[in-house]
Amino acid sequence: MKSHIESRNYANLTFHPYNIFMILLIGGISALFLGLTAAYLYTRFVHGFPPVHLPYVFIATTCILLVSSLFINKAYRAYLSDQTDNYQKYLWITFILTLLFLIGQCIGWRELLINHISLKSGQGAAYLYLLSLVHFAHVVAGLPFLIAFLVVAHRKMKEPVSVMIYFSDPEKRLKLKLIRMYWHFLDILWIFLVSVLFINALI
Repeated sequence: MKSHIESRNYANLTFHPYNIFMILLIGGISALFLGLTAAYLYTRFVHGFPPVHLPYVFIATTCILLVSSLFINKAYRAYLSDQTDNYQKYLWITFILTLLFLIGQCIGWRELLINHISLKSGQGAAYLYLLSLVHFAHVVAGLPFLIAFLVVAHRKMKEPVSVMIYFSDPEKRLKLKLIRMYWHFLDILWIFLVSVLFINALI
């Protein structure tokens, strides 16, 4: 009876504390980036500083982040279908792709520095570094939760009983769904930032 009540509570995502926290988190991050983007656009057009062209590697990292979002979605579906091997595999692919995204961002900043574009190169460059660094930090902040899922999955996927308990745990299902939501949000956020910066570089 208790198990049934817990499952029903976890299934009701609307008012679950984890879900409310995620909604508040996404709302706060969205407000932060909208504020930074508005400040960038205001300063750009009022003061008329020249735009900074995005490193091409940022386009590649956008594709990598998109694919990582696809695989975390696959991991969630594999969890719902009790596909043990695919679940772990897709989580690992998501983790590796996220690391590649972070490495690609570092390569992009290095490319800017090689071209003598630093934080001191003007307001356009400062905003480019600021927006990409703050997004980078939010991706890094999500990694420990993904790593935690990988570690627990590796520990539990050893015998049939622990596998059955793991895949029937409503809390795990909810947390995985929220991590997937966060990853999709980071995806949309980065596409928005790249679009704004790219379009401004053309004006």
